[in-house]
Amino acid sequence: QVQLVESGGGLVQPGGSLRLSCAVSGLTFSGYAMGWSRQAPGKERELIASINNFNGSTNYADSVKGRFTISRDNARNTVYLQMNSLKPADTAVYYCGATRAGWGPKAYWGQGAQVTVSS
Repeated sequence: QVQLVESGGGLVQPGGSLRLSCAVSGLTFSGYAMGWSRQAPGKERELIASINNFNGSTNYADSVKGRFTISRDNARNTVYLQMNSLKPADTAVYYCGATRAGWGPKAYWGQGAQVTVSS
């Protein structure tokens, strides 16, 4: 079955960096667009970064643009999210996802990784 497993979350001070990884199995990784979403306490889940499977083109939410970078390694079936200049407002559970048809009900999602930004 399809599995997406996030790792690399944790506690970091404001201004610090973290890199999340997501190992994917059970699907043809190179055929899927990949993305990261997050959900903060009391807030709706939001898609914050995505990368397509054609030319590696990326998109970012305004809230993370210029600070976060999504990348993929098709040889390792892994997608990454490099997060720099972290703020307390970035505290959330981060989920990686895979899709062939937009980020609707047919997208696959992992179980999530907690990221806490606090001094």
